[in-house]
Amino acid sequence: MESGTAFVAMDRLLDQCQSGPAFLGEPEIAKVVVAALYDGDRRFGRYELYSFVVMPNHVHLLVTPKVSSREWLGPLKGFTAHEANKILARHAPFRQPESYDHLVRNQDEFHRIRQYIENNPIRAGLAAIAEEFRWSSACQATPVSVGSGFLSPQSNFRSARGFPSKPRPGEPRPQA
Repeated sequence: MESGTAFVAMDRLLDQCQSGPAFLGEPEIAKVVVAALYDGDRRFGRYELYSFVVMPNHVHLLVTPKVSSREWLGPLKGFTAHEANKILARHAPFRQPESYDHLVRNQDEFHRIRQYIENNPIRAGLAAIAEEFRWSSACQATPVSVGSGFLSPQSNFRSARGFPSKPRPGEPRPQA
């Protein structure tokens, strides 16, 4: 089985969420993950964040790393696992050690992956439209409240270098 085919098959199984923990579906934990995703970009400069979705049992990201994955993915997973376990009042493994990385080769692939990520909640039956799923970069509604601050889901997104931005449905189109 090709890696892309294997990825889609595994993602469909995860979307069904029929076994295993679904802790990321807890709003308090999802908020922590979203805040950490923004922090990795804005505060720590470890990557450029283009798209994400926090599903009940997994996360999809579209990023351009600025450091090795050991320097950004490890801290991201470690921090969010630690915080989630505090919220859940438990001391147990929280995440799987593996991840699936894919090199984006061109603009069309970038936009296809971005759509795949943001439409994941629709395929999983969690939203009718991508923009209504709160724990996604597609959400354009209420900012996500974390602690004393607010994170606007759209405030940090930019075009990938070399991949011109295609506006999402409902976004204003640039004027020529």
